[in-house]
Amino acid sequence: MSSQRLEQLLNFYQDSPEDGFILFALAKEYEGLGQSDEALQHYLKLQQIDPNYIGLYYHLGKLYEKFNEPKKAWDTYTDGLNRAKNVGDQHAASELAGARLNLGDEEDFE
Repeated sequence: MSSQRLEQLLNFYQDSPEDGFILFALAKEYEGLGQSDEALQHYLKLQQIDPNYIGLYYHLGKLYEKFNEPKKAWDTYTDGLNRAKNVGDQHAASELAGARLNLGDEEDFE
């Protein structure tokens, strides 16, 4: 399965393989196409290249939930929550805290 948008994003990616926005857009496009493994790889690369790209943590956590990996989701939300607080992004912090709360309590993931 492919899309014109995916092809465009892949062309951008060839020119700028470490551009956070392009990596995020690719991950979201792969998710939309049902290619979760490809999406995961791009989220993880983005996390490695730009760990302060706050938007990735919610989506990466949700992908881990989809993969039935709640501990990884919890850890991802927690990491993102801490980073969001550090940069003063209260909206993202609130979303990440809510996503984490939906998974359970901290004691469930120790």
